Amino acid sequence: MIPYEAPSTTDLQRLKEQLGFSGNDMADLASVAGGQQWRKYTGGAEPRGINLHMLFFIAARLALSPAEMSKVVDKMKEIGAGVDRADFDLQRKSA
Repeated sequence: MIPYEAPSTTDLQRLKEQLGFSGNDMADLASVAGGQQWRKYTGGAEPRGINLHMLFFIAARLALSPAEMSKVVDKMKEIGAGVDRADFDLQRKSA
């Protein structure tokens, strides 16, 4: 198994630019508190490496169709989570 290696700050900045997102938009995408929290992964003297779970969540939100994301949310509910499908609506958040 290949060990996880977090994307670089340059990689994350490139993603932000490709999406045309602000720091706050990226925070919403990653489900972190705000742009200042997002910047902990993209700047400063010692930026944090984005963990596998957060990157998976970001990738899923970008790659999955609304129908596919609904299946994930339904599975989360089946497991016992209290979650609203609207919390995963990327189009609503980035509009």
